[in-house]
Amino acid sequence: MKRKLFALVLVLVALAMFGCGGGGSSPPPNTQIISDSTLDGEITKTGPATFAVAQGSLQSLFAGIDAVGESRAFLDFPLGGIDGVPLNATIVSATLDLFINSFQSTASTIPMRIELVSYGTTLLAANYDSSQLVTTVIRFPIFSSDSGRHVSVDVTALMEEAQRLGLSNFQIRIMEDFGLVTPGIIEINDTTGPNRGVLAPLLDVTYF
Repeated sequence: MKRKLFALVLVLVALAMFGCGGGGSSPPPNTQIISDSTLDGEITKTGPATFAVAQGSLQSLFAGIDAVGESRAFLDFPLGGIDGVPLNATIVSATLDLFINSFQSTASTIPMRIELVSYGTTLLAANYDSSQLVTTVIRFPIFSSDSGRHVSVDVTALMEEAQRLGLSNFQIRIMEDFGLVTPGIIEINDTTGPNRGVLAPLLDVTYF
């Protein structure tokens, strides 16, 4: 329901910006892309050179730091196909929607970051700390009150970079931000069940 309302708001905003009917311009196209659960995954660093890699239909992904180690979540959004984003498109806006299953920290907020990466079809331990494709980083907080709720993150800058690079997949790494912070971990819903259309990670893109 929230996603439908959000999409409606985008359409209304687009209509206000570009006009409709009476000879006015049509609103820009909008598409919603659910992540590819077979390529989504996570990597947890449990020791100086010890990594646990998991990929494919995991139901949930973890990002952050806890007693076990540091986990980083990886999401893949295919940009090709009828519901994708044309390579020659100009990005108006891009929003990442995540459903937070749980928030685990003694602090009230966990600072997170999103990086544009490339890991192909197979997630490897090397991808835990592999170089990001661009210097642009999206930083955002997750609050304890976000547990059990949708969180929307503006990733327009990263989507613009993906278009500039001509990427066929929008692949991102989600992790706790650097610096002196209180350890904490979030659980991101990535269900493959009947509610996937409502709860799974979703990339909402408006373009022209």
